[in-house]
Amino acid sequence: MIRVIVADDEPLIRAGIRMILTSAADISVVAEAGNGKEAVEAARGRGADVVLLDIQMPVMDGLTALAELRRVAPSVRALILTTFGERENVLRAMGEGSAGFLLKDSAPDELIRAVRAAADGHAYMSPVATRHVADSLAAHGSGPGGGSGAARRGEEARQRLSVLTAREMEVLSLLGEGLSNADAGARIHMSEATVKTYVSRILAKLECENRVQAALLARDAGLGT
Repeated sequence: MIRVIVADDEPLIRAGIRMILTSAADISVVAEAGNGKEAVEAARGRGADVVLLDIQMPVMDGLTALAELRRVAPSVRALILTTFGERENVLRAMGEGSAGFLLKDSAPDELIRAVRAAADGHAYMSPVATRHVADSLAAHGSGPGGGSGAARRGEEARQRLSVLTAREMEVLSLLGEGLSNADAGARIHMSEATVKTYVSRILAKLECENRVQAALLARDAGLGT
């Protein structure tokens, strides 16, 4: 059973999240918190696997709580759940060790998938968050060497992508755009389940841990731009 703590300053939001998560047979909500401080205290004493953190909360915001959780409960995986999709929040959450970033308008099944992925030790990024990270690193990640460094990364990325089939390259290009499995399927007339299978195959072939890494490779190679 995956033990989850839900932290949000709005009781109705917490109740809705609890209802969604407990509809899954393998997930249990063991505590609720109205601010980041309460979430950290609950994580320290409840043996939780995953904490869902809203960003904007009183007393202690979600990103501050995320950093504190790394200190006092390093085994707990934290997912950021918010209405605010600004790039700086996504990047800060990743820098603080978030297991993922979801917007509150995500579909219920996406929330459940994200909790399961976090509990399994994987990162889960919503398509919007994936796009923010890829865009930001593409804009600011040229590093030493400027254009020559970008060209070198592009060549290395294209070499890694050479193991993919043409169809896999097509799906990867859509990951580079930050599309969800459903949206990618609609674009290329493929079922969501089939896209999911392709994504899993792509991550395995490229030895990427998550969609963000695959999206960044796609961007470096010039796909999805």
